[in-house]
Amino acid sequence: MSDTWRAGGLGLYVHWPFCEAKCPYCDFNSHVVSHVDQSRWAEALASEIRRYGVMTEGRVLNSIYFGGGTPSLMDPQTVRAALDASREHWAWANDIEITLEANPRSVEIRKFEGFSLAGVNRVSLGVQALRPDDLRKLGRLHGVDEALSALNVAKSVFDRVTFDLIYARQGQTLNDWGTELREALDIAGDHLSLYQLTIEQGTAFWDRFQAGGLRGLPDEDLGADMYLATQEICEAQGFSAYEVSNHARPDAMSRHNMVYWRGGDYVGVGPGAHGRVTLNGHRHATVARRMPGDWLNASFRDETEWLSSNDVWNEFLMMGLRLSEGIDSARAAQIGGEKAETLDLSSLIDMGLMWQTNERFGVTQSGRMVLNTLTADLLTV
Repeated sequence: MSDTWRAGGLGLYVHWPFCEAKCPYCDFNSHVVSHVDQSRWAEALASEIRRYGVMTEGRVLNSIYFGGGTPSLMDPQTVRAALDASREHWAWANDIEITLEANPRSVEIRKFEGFSLAGVNRVSLGVQALRPDDLRKLGRLHGVDEALSALNVAKSVFDRVTFDLIYARQGQTLNDWGTELREALDIAGDHLSLYQLTIEQGTAFWDRFQAGGLRGLPDEDLGADMYLATQEICEAQGFSAYEVSNHARPDAMSRHNMVYWRGGDYVGVGPGAHGRVTLNGHRHATVARRMPGDWLNASFRDETEWLSSNDVWNEFLMMGLRLSEGIDSARAAQIGGEKAETLDLSSLIDMGLMWQTNERFGVTQSGRMVLNTLTADLLTV
């Protein structure tokens, strides 16, 4: 394939694998340890960033995202080391977005000014709930007051602040969620990520659920009603759903996530990090060693796979259909070739599940309710 990634831009994802405690619903690559050698990790992360920088010399970097784990457990100097390394071989876009995920814990909030001085200009807070009992059930170590305090501090330091909430929790009614969501919108910055609770295999919640625990989870119909209510309530307060689970005021979309969804290139460094990098016109998938110790001590920290044209098309379609803006038809033809030309959306449009114009096509709100099934059907064409 050609360098079609340029339409999506270039992002850098830095994975910090350490947490203070493991949340029971979390299936991310996160680990609880008693001590972290920050200087050694700073050096290793910077080294990996430089290695990718040499391979992709001279590109413009549009976004950087520190995810985890709990990146707010990093020292500001560790963050700065990674950012400094990213400027050695890439040019930063004038409006580069640099996001760091943070927990609303007072010990981490004190670092906000240090993160800002290092170059971070956007913070994503893992609030997850605005109800004390639900925070406890979700295994969160912070309370509601601590979350609200963290949000206020973040707003005083950063121009752009977002936070996450999880809904469809145990015992939660439709009215409960509507009330909580309106409270969240009243205190939100310019962006909210709203995720329906899913029970993922390999988590403590999965084991509990299989043993007959986690009673009171909403059934499928109530979950669907909560999703629809989420869209209506957010839209009414100016937070449009630009992606399935993400809502923002105008021009406040997560630029980093848009790199993923628009099929751009992204470099992933840190344990378990994934990336997509186009080299010499061919797109490659990268995945780093998962265990922190293995990654830190390895001479080669990731594996690379050459993606076929069919793989690239499938990923482009799956990611792009998540966006409200849909997919650019000309770019789809460039990436998909014959597969794009033979893509027949007429029946899905007739059912009200998809829309199409001369320039773009995408999924309607009704289609988002069955997005996984819809996408799977399109990929079999």
